[in-house]
Order: sequence, then C-alpha cells, then structure tokens
Amino acid sequence: MIKIYHNNRCSKSRLGLEILENSGKEFEVIKYLDTIPSKEELKEIIILLGISPIELVRKNEKIWKDSFKGKELTDNQIIEAMINNPKLIERPIVINGSKAIIGRPPENITTIL
Repeated sequence: MIKIYHNNRCSKSRLGLEILENSGKEFEVIKYLDTIPSKEELKEIIILLGISPIELVRKNEKIWKDSFKGKELTDNQIIEAMINNPKLIERPIVINGSKAIIGRPPENITTIL
C-alpha cells in the first residue's frame, strides 16, 4: 500500500495528499509529527529514497539552525536529531512498494504511482 508521511500544516504536503486522493489508489496517511518514525523506519525511508540522512533534513527550520547547523554530525546523529525533532523531516514523503520520493515539488509524486 502507498504511504504518505504527511504534515497538514505544510502546503506542499497538502498538495501531495491531494495528488494521492485524485489518483484513485488506496493509501495510508502517516502524520509523522504525531506518529514519529522509529530509527529503523527512518533508516529504511532514507535507503528507499536513495539519499543520505542530511538530504532529508529541513535545514531552514529554526531548530536546525539553532542546534545543529555547522556541527560535524554522523549519519546516526542526524537521524537521532530528526527522531527527536520530527519537524526536521522533509515532507511529504511518499512510499509505493520499493520506491519512495520526497514530494518537492508535489508533482514528483506522480512518478511513483
């Protein structure tokens, strides 16, 4: 089943959800600020996306700038930062089987449906 890691306060995430709704396909909405992914889940998402952990970080978030910017962090430390501060996780993330994409721009989502 298709999954979307969604934050309703984010316009790009809302547009991504709309694309899924209009696709006619079944999907699951995971409100990741309420249901924070485990370390293993986040690692799996990063592998599916084919990126490094730092590429999943929202670097313009205040918490990143105040607490992490400019520091030498390991991949595990970056993942821990995202788990402890889920606002740092880029959104929306859509997973369809073995494929995943960050919906920025939201139209990217159509490439894995």
